[in-house]
Amino acid sequence: MNARLALTAPKNDNAKALYFLTNNDENTVAAVELGHNGLITGKGKVWKTGGKGGAGVEGPSQPAGPDALFSQSAITVVDGHIFVVNAGSNSVSMFAIDHKDPLTLVLVGKPLDLPGEFPTTVAASKKHQLVCVGLTGKKAGIACARFSAKTGLGKVDTWRDIQLGQTTPPLGPTNTISQVFFSGDESQLLTTVKGDPPSKKDGFFSAYAVGGNGSAGSESLSQRDVRSTPNGTAVLFGSAVIPGSTDVFVTDASFGAAVLSVDARSEKASIRAMVQVADQKATCWATISLATQTAFVTDVGKDRLLEIGYHPGGIKIITTISLPSPKDGSLGLVDLRAAGNFVYILSPGRDGVEASIFIVHAPSRKLVQTAGIKSIGAGKNAMGMGLLV
Repeated sequence: MNARLALTAPKNDNAKALYFLTNNDENTVAAVELGHNGLITGKGKVWKTGGKGGAGVEGPSQPAGPDALFSQSAITVVDGHIFVVNAGSNSVSMFAIDHKDPLTLVLVGKPLDLPGEFPTTVAASKKHQLVCVGLTGKKAGIACARFSAKTGLGKVDTWRDIQLGQTTPPLGPTNTISQVFFSGDESQLLTTVKGDPPSKKDGFFSAYAVGGNGSAGSESLSQRDVRSTPNGTAVLFGSAVIPGSTDVFVTDASFGAAVLSVDARSEKASIRAMVQVADQKATCWATISLATQTAFVTDVGKDRLLEIGYHPGGIKIITTISLPSPKDGSLGLVDLRAAGNFVYILSPGRDGVEASIFIVHAPSRKLVQTAGIKSIGAGKNAMGMGLLV
């Protein structure tokens, strides 16, 4: 693990630990310690989820990887808890993070069996004590349940079907659910679903309202969503809510990235601004840095990090941050998260290329650390990125 610069972030803004899924047959959560300077210390632990990982397919008998799940947010951290998907056993697991040691995780209750197939993305709301999972296999859709710090995950509520015509495991990356996430005020569960341009199948952005009598823990997610296909989009993937607004920054592998405006009344999304990434292969994952107030995106086929500026009047590529390419193939950069002055990027690697975490100092746009993670079980199936701040 090589720290290249001694850089620090604003006080209390740095993450204390990062988490990702190994997504192997015996699925585990890897917990990696971060020092006060925001860099990896070298300490890490793994914890069994009680379920199995999995991988989609990109052709006959060709398991996907990197990007094994065709998704963003296979793991999410909310209020001292971690929620993860088990794609190979159709379940979701919940962990509590030890308040004294962020590397110590405790499985809360048992993994919750889901009514659909091949879960790939999970979102949780502290406000509503609600966790929702997107499943993208033969039986695709959204399943939600309440969670409790004491008892773990409750029963699954109403199944919300999304007709994809998929298989289990799914054939991707197109024609799959990309991400589920809550709006900034947690009044909606938002979902991105990829289309399949060759078959002229539209993707869409959907919003499920959260309703109830207003008391904490009593709200439920609507059984029906409002769907829209913003003009010019086709393969919507990773998303991040723009702080202080109802707008959403999204990637779309058919052109690059966009800012979507979500209407408060109709719940439909429309294009506010979009930017073409001319030489992309698959612009897919996104995060927003509060330190720079810009978005950062990765491309599984390009060894680089793009910084993209957004503002009410438009959207533009600010800079390209090159990452060290291996001699054979590419790094396979996938999920990423930002905290303090840093952006943390997961690279599952490929055959012959070790899985790694890359840390970029956002204000200076410099790579400050590369850490190999093969020793804790990470390989080309690894997915997700969560941070404890």
